Amino acid sequence: MNRTSTLTFMPTTPVAMFDVWKVGVMAFELWSTSLSTITMRNHLWQTQPFFSPKMMQENQRMVTEKLEASMEAGLVMQKALFNSMNGQLAPWWVTSKHTMKPYHQRSSANSRRLAK
Repeated sequence: MNRTSTLTFMPTTPVAMFDVWKVGVMAFELWSTSLSTITMRNHLWQTQPFFSPKMMQENQRMVTEKLEASMEAGLVMQKALFNSMNGQLAPWWVTSKHTMKPYHQRSSANSRRLAK
């Protein structure tokens, strides 16, 4: 069974180019919301007692969300690897969008929640 599939590094269709654009926007949003979340959590750590129930809950939430997001991203990468072993190659912009999605969702939600 000889399967050869060529996968282009550069997008060649308008839809693919738009997907690359969306990946870039998602990466920028992830970067900016991560910075704001880090800043707001540092502010909390500097202004509230570390062992207060609110801070303990926030610290637990932070660690739990990071672990969940990394497991989800790892599963997406494993799925892409297994699919590529079966000859079902996905373009890099599709894989990166799916991989960043768990981090992006949680970072955006944390930024909105902590800004209140």
